Amino acid sequence: MKASRSRNLIRITAAILIGIVLFTSASCGLPKDPGKNLAEKEEKNLRIVNLFSPMEKTDPDAENVARSALDQTVIFAEETLGIKVEYITYTAENHQDKTYDDVALDRAHNNMDDIYLLNPDVIHILGREDRLMDLSNLDSAKNLRDVVKTANVVNGKLVAIPQEVVAYGLFVNVDMFDRYNLELPETPEEFLECCRVFQENGIETPVGANRWWLETFVLAMAYADLYNGGNTAAEIEALNNATAKYSDYMRPGFEFLQELIDKGYIDAEKAYVSEAIEGEGPDFLAQKTPIVIAYWGAANAETAYGSPDFHMQVIGFPSSRGQMPVIPMTGLAVGVGAEHVQDAMLTLNAMVSDQALQIYAETNKVISPSKNVEVDCIPALRPLNDRIQENVYVLGSNANMRLEQWGNVCLVVRQLLSGATVDECMEEFDRLQEESLQDSSPFFP
Repeated sequence: MKASRSRNLIRITAAILIGIVLFTSASCGLPKDPGKNLAEKEEKNLRIVNLFSPMEKTDPDAENVARSALDQTVIFAEETLGIKVEYITYTAENHQDKTYDDVALDRAHNNMDDIYLLNPDVIHILGREDRLMDLSNLDSAKNLRDVVKTANVVNGKLVAIPQEVVAYGLFVNVDMFDRYNLELPETPEEFLECCRVFQENGIETPVGANRWWLETFVLAMAYADLYNGGNTAAEIEALNNATAKYSDYMRPGFEFLQELIDKGYIDAEKAYVSEAIEGEGPDFLAQKTPIVIAYWGAANAETAYGSPDFHMQVIGFPSSRGQMPVIPMTGLAVGVGAEHVQDAMLTLNAMVSDQALQIYAETNKVISPSKNVEVDCIPALRPLNDRIQENVYVLGSNANMRLEQWGNVCLVVRQLLSGATVDECMEEFDRLQEESLQDSSPFFP
């Protein structure tokens, strides 16, 4: 059961309508319009940078805060540099379409854009292929938190810089927990007990899930000790040289998910075909489902969970060390073969400068990648934020690991959702680990 990615080129048609009205003189003897000449000259001198990013499907009457935050940093870069940023966007309509990751890989492999907003697995792939520029020498890179470098330094190069440190957690309806005298769960056993009580009280499916984010349970359980036990470097080295097995780390999380599926606490068939938030969001907001998985920014966004009609809190995933946030790392990157590579580097540097990140963080109320930028989070996020501030979390992406985590774990979880056994999933991790040993990158001697 090979976890494969489609590499076929996706054709995305962007229609750009430009209305140009040319006024010509009725007499050949009249001089040409100097304003027209100036406009033509300015058009020729315009510096363009192409940015590829997702455009989330949203309620047209609701404000997309995350998108607005990105837009404001783009405007800041344009005004600072005199550069025009053109958007190219893509979002899959359903589970049968190519994913954003697939399309981003295709476009990057064909040098179709200048700047890309990338998920962790794509950063890992393109970084190993040396298709992304090294951003280490940008002025903005000097201000980054160490966690960003851990995730996005590939082969000794900083290949992507995020505009936020994305933290995933469990979004819980506290009112429903209080109704049944339940404490918010800390451990896998406590989580299962909460699900049992909910189901016995008529809540058919206690956990709303989609095809993307169930790996957060696995990662929290697999790496709670690795990242918080004081022996991180040695454990990663053992995984990289295969004296330790990823499957041994992953098994408890997969067995936990299988139990959730077997007991009906998760609807595996629905999760397998559901898009993030769109599949489980309506039931959560309607208080039919007490628990969903989402990222930090969803707690602030009106298009997600920004205004529920109940008391909501965001907590970490159950683990042996209590509630555990999971932090993967997205990032903006510049293609090595970008047509406007120098202007793209300048634009990205402006978009992730402290000034721009302050705008982004204040708009989206997120954890900034810059150690110089801090904003207060909303009350719902404080339980998750408190753990992160205590340096208690698990990384969902780590460039120091031979085996890419975020994408691979997601794909193997999807095999579980489609009927694979836990043992078959562990065999897949063993195969992936063996494959990773063939990596001839100088970063992994």
